[in-house]
Formats: sequence, structure tokens, C-alpha cells
Amino acid sequence: MSVSTAQRASWLRAVSLAQRIGSLALLIAIWQITAEALDSRMLPAASAVFIELARLCADGALPFNLGITLARVAAAFLVAMAVGTAIGIAMGRSRTLDALFDSWLVLLLNLPALVIIVLAYVWFGLTEAAAIGAVAVNKIPAVAVTLREGARALDRNYSQMAQSFHVGRWRTLRHVILPQLYPYLFAAARSGLALVWKIVLIVELLGRSNGVGFEIQLYFQQFDVTGILAYTIAFVAVIQLIEWVIFQPLERRAGRWRP
Repeated sequence: MSVSTAQRASWLRAVSLAQRIGSLALLIAIWQITAEALDSRMLPAASAVFIELARLCADGALPFNLGITLARVAAAFLVAMAVGTAIGIAMGRSRTLDALFDSWLVLLLNLPALVIIVLAYVWFGLTEAAAIGAVAVNKIPAVAVTLREGARALDRNYSQMAQSFHVGRWRTLRHVILPQLYPYLFAAARSGLALVWKIVLIVELLGRSNGVGFEIQLYFQQFDVTGILAYTIAFVAVIQLIEWVIFQPLERRAGRWRP
């Protein structure tokens, strides 16, 4: 009996999910065994960390701080993607703009994130806008560079065909340019999310009074590795869930037109 393409794809996804779960279970088992063998406060057992995670969820501290951090991540991510995409496409389509601002991008790419964060707090105060702005500024250059390469790689034959059929600018952008840029957009989004949430934790550690970064700082002062790992696991799990639930389905949907 022949197997349809849909059934085969479903089976492959199930196998992939089982492999991921098995790999994660193996990692937790190794962690538990190693921690029990060392018997050190510096490496708590996986069971102790998950118990602490459950306690933090029950008293509401973790959901509250996690929600605040995710809101900052979302705001900085959206600003960075919007501004960086616009700059990258403009520079990729215009040699003049590229020549003028290429050195700016190189400068910002090599400027340490810590310097930008400290300067933002010094110049604008310990405010929410300064925190989110500092994170966005750190990510904008990388998004711009990625989208600039995507704009350079656009097939101009499609644009010329749209012009010959008198397709409007908005429809050309939506149906001709953006589909070709989707791989670059998703590459920038994935790397952007990974970078943004790490910088947000630094921003919270240095100048905010709540959030995951602030809580990790408190646990660090108490040398409480169990609490640090509990918050870390919760945050990484949410970011991974965003990848599975949002990015991967969107990428499959955006790439349906490709053979």
C-alpha cells in the first residue's frame, strides 16, 4: 500500500519530535546523575531545580517576571526588525545609501552591547524606553546587514515583469519582493530573538527593578544556583516554544510558493 506525501511528512515530524524529546530526557538524566555524584551546591540536581521552578510558578513570581521580560523582548525585537529591515532593503537597493552608511553599520556591529546599554542609561535615565531602545540599537545593525544581502540578491526579472504588467508598488512589494526576502527575514528574526533576549537580561540586571535578569542578579548575590537555573530553564523553554509555535509554522507558510 502506497503512503501519501502528507502521511509521510506527518510520520517524519513525529519521529523528529520523538528524537528531540529523547535527547532532552537524556540530557536531564545525565545532569541528575552528575549532580548526585558531585553532591555540590554549585550544581543542584535536576529534580531540585524543577521543584524550585514549580514553587516559583505557584507563588506567581516567575510568571510575573517572565511576562515583564517577554514584553521587553517583544518590544525591542519588533523595533529592531522594523527599523533594520527598512535600512537593509534601502541600502541593498541603493549603492549611494550603501556607500554612505556602510561604515555606520560596521561601527555599530563592533560596538559592545554593554557600552550601548550604559550610555543609554546615562543619557536617558533608568527608564523603560532607554532599556528597550538600547536593546533595539544593539540588534538593528545585524538585521540591516542580513536584509541588505537579501535585497542585493533579488531577481530583478520579477520586478521588471511586474512593471511591464503595471503592478502597483504595494502589490509588487507584497507579491514579488517580500517572498524573495522571506529566508533573510526569518534568518534575521531567529538570530535577532536569540540576541535580544540575552541583551534584555543584561539590561534588567543593570538598571531595572523587575524581570528575569533582575531576579537572576538577586539569586547570584545569594549564590543560589538552583534559583538561577530555574529561571533560566523557564525562559529558554518559552523562547523555544516561540520557535516551534510561531517561527517554524510561519516559515513553512511563507515558503509554500517555492518548489
